Amino acid sequence: MGTFAVIGAGTMGSGIAQVAARAGFQVVLRDVAPEYLDRGLATIRSSLDRDVKKERLTVAQQEEILARIRPTTELAEVAGAEIVVEAIIENFDAKASLFRELDALTPPETVLATNTSSISITKIAATTRRPAQVIGMHFMNPVPVMPLVEVIRGCATSEATASYILELGARLGKTCLIANDFPGFVSNRILMPMLNEAMFALYEGVATREAIDGIMKLGMNHPMGPLTLADFIGLDVCLAILDVLYEGFGDPKYRACPLLRQYVAAGWLGRKTGRGFYEY
Repeated sequence: MGTFAVIGAGTMGSGIAQVAARAGFQVVLRDVAPEYLDRGLATIRSSLDRDVKKERLTVAQQEEILARIRPTTELAEVAGAEIVVEAIIENFDAKASLFRELDALTPPETVLATNTSSISITKIAATTRRPAQVIGMHFMNPVPVMPLVEVIRGCATSEATASYILELGARLGKTCLIANDFPGFVSNRILMPMLNEAMFALYEGVATREAIDGIMKLGMNHPMGPLTLADFIGLDVCLAILDVLYEGFGDPKYRACPLLRQYVAAGWLGRKTGRGFYEY
């Protein structure tokens, strides 16, 4: 197997690195600072610890998986990778800048994938000289647990690149389902308006947060309520995706709830900051 590079050691990047290493890949995990890498590796170890306790892995297997992950702050370390998966901040300018660097660093045949949950693959691909080798691999959180990868083909993505990613997904033990490159793809185009509507219901005083979440859990058989899920995803991420949908379609049905904007402005981003629609 070739080298699997992951850019970004946050929640998504560390999960992708774990899944790739578990599948037998040599993984290069790159982030801009050693403390981010340390945090990412600690998250991976903790996740694997749970599998050891449940006897899904032996301690020896856990150590083998961890040994396959090479952390680095140097982007040049990804130069020889067979595939690079980007999992940095959900911001087009940041992604475009990184893809230009990756395009210059890696061989022309290397596939460059993005874990974006809403930004146009076509637009990201156009910043490189290899748009045919650029594709979306939208993993779900938590990556080691969730079986889906939403694969997004940009306008210029080649058949060969799409086929390679479908094979790669199978090697990672994931189910890959293909979507075309429209704002929010399928997952967030359907999910985010639902979460946003739950926020409007709270904002307008239709029901309490507990009642809104309870009705969707008990009545619609959702594993968690929409306000709890928004807190889990991160309210800043929800707002960024809604803004992409609103700008991309120009349709007022995607207008973000004012309460969401207010919470993000206050720094109440959900579980990661200790406060969102709930307190943690």
